[in-house]
Amino acid sequence: MRSASRWYDVRGRHLGAYAYLFNRLTGIGLVLYLYFHLAVLSLLSRGEATWNGFLAGAQGPFFTALDVLVLVGVLFHSLNGIRLAVTGVGVAVRWQRQLLLGLAALGVVLFLVAGLVWSLRG
Repeated sequence: MRSASRWYDVRGRHLGAYAYLFNRLTGIGLVLYLYFHLAVLSLLSRGEATWNGFLAGAQGPFFTALDVLVLVGVLFHSLNGIRLAVTGVGVAVRWQRQLLLGLAALGVVLFLVAGLVWSLRG
């Protein structure tokens, strides 16, 4: 039986193994974010004063950094998931590395566009 720690051990492996590891980690992180998000939304049931109190605290740099982290996680997980799905059905298997790098470049562009939109909004 393989231990769980080997599941995350990518030493001596290729770039795709690192991408797969980060896909696992971002998947776990996004599930944790979902539960945190639901817990925060439950504050709405406690009334307007509680919600406004939370919003006042959530305007700081810590929560902005968390928002950026969630955006990076969503972009990486979704774009790498597309790569895994495409290569998993046998399409572009020979070009996995190029596909990964191309989708990573697309992710950077999307991140910059999101940052621009975000800065123009507020």
